[in-house]
Amino acid sequence: MKLNEIKDREGATHSKKRVGRGIGSGSGKTGGRGVKGQKSRSGVAINGFEGGQMPIYRRLPKRGFTNIFAKNFTEVSLGRLQAAVDAKKLDAKKTVTAEALKEAGVIRRVKDGVRVLSDGELKAKLTLEVAGASKTAIEKIEKAGGSITVLAGAKNAE
Repeated sequence: MKLNEIKDREGATHSKKRVGRGIGSGSGKTGGRGVKGQKSRSGVAINGFEGGQMPIYRRLPKRGFTNIFAKNFTEVSLGRLQAAVDAKKLDAKKTVTAEALKEAGVIRRVKDGVRVLSDGELKAKLTLEVAGASKTAIEKIEKAGGSITVLAGAKNAE
């Protein structure tokens, strides 16, 4: 198969509907919009409009807020780390950092740092250098003979 031979499967695409091209086409004259009224005109945007009634998004009370200083960590489970070590994607002898995890394909992006969670079992003796970890994750890592360094300046570390 060559690039110029690639095409969609039969019935996968529909041809574009040509609207307003004469009455005989079946979708001419009003172009499938019906007759008259606000919705038949161009430039209509009436999402959330309830005919003059107070819209629901204004009737309901506002609650909560978004903390602009909140950190967004990439979460990695111990089971995922063990799987990466078993698949020989991570070197257990070297220090495991956020960059090492990204190169190994364990995480896609670092965001505000990596936080280790305690799901799964860890058998490998790992030296971790991450932005945060749960208490049970730290216990499991130390029980396996490894060590963990929580980087300074990272809020919500524990």
